[in-house]
Amino acid sequence: MNDRLKEVAAGKKPFKKAYVAIMLWFVGRAIQAAAKTDAVVKREFAVLPADFTLALGVLPGGPWMVVGKVNGSVKYLGWNPKEKKLHLRLGIKDIEAAILLFTFQEKTVVATARNRLITSGELPYALAFIRILDIVETYLLPKIIAKLAVKRYPTQWPFGRKYGGRILVYIRALLGF
Repeated sequence: MNDRLKEVAAGKKPFKKAYVAIMLWFVGRAIQAAAKTDAVVKREFAVLPADFTLALGVLPGGPWMVVGKVNGSVKYLGWNPKEKKLHLRLGIKDIEAAILLFTFQEKTVVATARNRLITSGELPYALAFIRILDIVETYLLPKIIAKLAVKRYPTQWPFGRKYGGRILVYIRALLGF
């Protein structure tokens, strides 16, 4: 009977993986930009250790985004978490969960509650990063989509922070400074 059964390998899903890789690249650069633009993001990073490094990615084999503090400033450190001392590693269980998260069908807090986001590191660091991610998503996304992605959409942001900050985050993320 076993002679008739063929083993079928799981699909690689290259388009989904490429989409998530692009999103992680852009979000990583946007975090770097927001740390220079937004006072709240600066404060969140200020309480983290001086050499703090985190990685967010898809399990088991990636893609990944690595962000860290280098000489006091926040930097996007690329896609390879290997050989880096990580204080926090957030792994999304699989590519399907990453697609739900990065197509904004599911909030980060909901993904965590549904056990799709695995944290390795200190819980206060993870919570600080989730707050930073929510602020960055608010800058990057239009209000109608951001409400789907973040726990609470900020309604009290002044006009300058909302639109001026959004423009600065986009320019800095695209140009890499």
